[in-house]
Amino acid sequence: MSLSLDALARAVQRGDLIPYLGPGVLADVTDAESGAPMPALSDDLILAMNNGRPMAPRLMWEFPRAAMDVELKRGRSAVNRFLDGLYGQRHWTRSALHDWLAAAAPPYVIDINRDTQLQDSYAGRPHTLIRGIARVGGTDYRFKLHAYDGERYREIDQADADPKLPILFKPLGSPRPDATYIASDADFVDYITELMGGFGLPKFLKEYRVGRQYLFLGMRFTRDTERMVMSDIIYAAGEPAGYALIAEPTEKELRFCEKKGVEVIAADVADLLAAVGGADAAPAQSAFEAGR
Repeated sequence: MSLSLDALARAVQRGDLIPYLGPGVLADVTDAESGAPMPALSDDLILAMNNGRPMAPRLMWEFPRAAMDVELKRGRSAVNRFLDGLYGQRHWTRSALHDWLAAAAPPYVIDINRDTQLQDSYAGRPHTLIRGIARVGGTDYRFKLHAYDGERYREIDQADADPKLPILFKPLGSPRPDATYIASDADFVDYITELMGGFGLPKFLKEYRVGRQYLFLGMRFTRDTERMVMSDIIYAAGEPAGYALIAEPTEKELRFCEKKGVEVIAADVADLLAAVGGADAAPAQSAFEAGR
C-alpha cells in the first residue's frame, strides 16, 4: 500500500524509515564561489576527474570503472587527491534535503555520497560515524569507526560505540576526519566481498538493521555496483524493505526494486520536501502504521 510523502517524511523523523541517500540528493548543491553544480552523478564525477573531457565510452559507463583506469595510469593516490580536492577543499552550498535531515535528526542515515553534507548536518550533535575502507592491511574489517562528541572525532573500537547515539553510515567514505574512499573497481571488489562476508559492518549495526525499512532518496538502480552495495547494506530488512522515490523509473529499476521488496513511488526529493513544507508538526504515526 502506497503512503503519502508526508507520511514517509514523518516516518523518517520517528526512525521508522531509514533514509538511504544517493547522488540525486545533491542536485541543488553548488560551488559557493563559482556557482557550478557539485559533481555527484557518475557522469559528472568522471568529467570532473578528467578535466571536463569525456573518457572512452567503456569508461564512461560508471565512475568506478573510470577511476580504475586513472588508478592504473597514475596511481590510487591520484583518485584520492581528486576526491579530496572536490569534497574536502571546496566550499559548497547546502542541499535542501540535508537541511531537512539536520532538523529531523533521524537516528540512522545511510549516505553513499562521498561529500561531508551529512556530517555537517549533525555538526554539534554527538554521533557515531562509520565509513567504508578497502584494500588495507592489519585488519579483517572494512570500516573505520569514529565517535563525534559535538566538537571533534576520535577513532573507537566496536565495543566503545554508544548505542544511544545517531549513526551516520557512509559506505563510500568521506574526507573527514581523515580521508578514506571506495572509488575504483578494485576498491569495490574488495569492499563488496567483505560486505557479503560480514566484515563490512560493525556487529552492533548488523544487529540494529534486522527488520528495518528504508526510504531511498536520490537513488537510481540502473548500475550493478550501486545495486550490489545496497543489497548487502540492507540485508535482513523488513517486509516490505521500504520505498524508493524515483520520478521516472526504468523497467530494470522496477524489476530490481520489486525483487528487493522496495515499493517505487513516482516522485523525487523535491516532492518530498514540498510535502514536508505543507505538513503540520504533529506526528502521523497512524498514517504510517496503516500502510505497513
